[in-house]
Amino acid sequence: MASFLTVTSATDPRLADYTRLRDVNLRKSLEAEHGLFLAEGEKVIRRAIAAGHPVRSLLMARRWTEPLTDVLDSVDAPVYVADDATLEGVTGFPVHRGALASLERLPLPPLAAVLRDARRVLVLEDLVDHANVGSIFRCAAALGVDAIVLSPRCADPLYRRAVKVSMGAVFAIPYARMTNWHDDLGELRAAGFTLLALTPDQAATPMDKAAMGDRAALLLGSEGDGLTSHWLDEADERVCIPMSPGAMSAGVDSLNVTAAAAIACHALLRR
Repeated sequence: MASFLTVTSATDPRLADYTRLRDVNLRKSLEAEHGLFLAEGEKVIRRAIAAGHPVRSLLMARRWTEPLTDVLDSVDAPVYVADDATLEGVTGFPVHRGALASLERLPLPPLAAVLRDARRVLVLEDLVDHANVGSIFRCAAALGVDAIVLSPRCADPLYRRAVKVSMGAVFAIPYARMTNWHDDLGELRAAGFTLLALTPDQAATPMDKAAMGDRAALLLGSEGDGLTSHWLDEADERVCIPMSPGAMSAGVDSLNVTAAAAIACHALLRR
């Protein structure tokens, strides 16, 4: 059972896990050093715990202790209770969702393990916006994608904003991170995956006409430049989402990566 501790100072050293949540560089360093991540809000906290992540501590306003009673009864960790002003002083913003949890990361599985039983996967190359990564995880989980593969430089799915935007979907879909950006697409091909590179180029094969085979991996590129030439060349086929001719003539020739991912995932799973 959790132990309740009232805190009144934003500089209390026991709250170090929750310090300055909007300072991305600080958070990356702190979370990597201590092997932790943060979950924000009742639903996300429940999903993180259900996924097996051990709880280091919780921080919340008094009003959130009752809705989370069953969760608090099930964990052996300190629960720091503070007023709204103290919460804001620690985190650097108003904590509207009222509750935060610091949890331990679990070891990521190797790429081969994630691919073993998968038939439809997404492969993200160098997406650096945490909100985009979280949104794509939510789309992928909702539409039935089996797994997600991240390039070495892709944003962390367990960063607080990614977890929050995904509404906990980062805990619902297996994922692995490549160790070799240049060569690891070959591991997908060796596992029998057809590599489909999504591009805004309207000369590419429409997504719903692509030859996917029994196992298919959809490659999605970074927010600004899209897929690199190396990954485009490594793909078995370049695919696109057909744009409206009227929109094209007006200069609207593509979708943002999260909208494109949702449409492409729908096409990927229908086949």
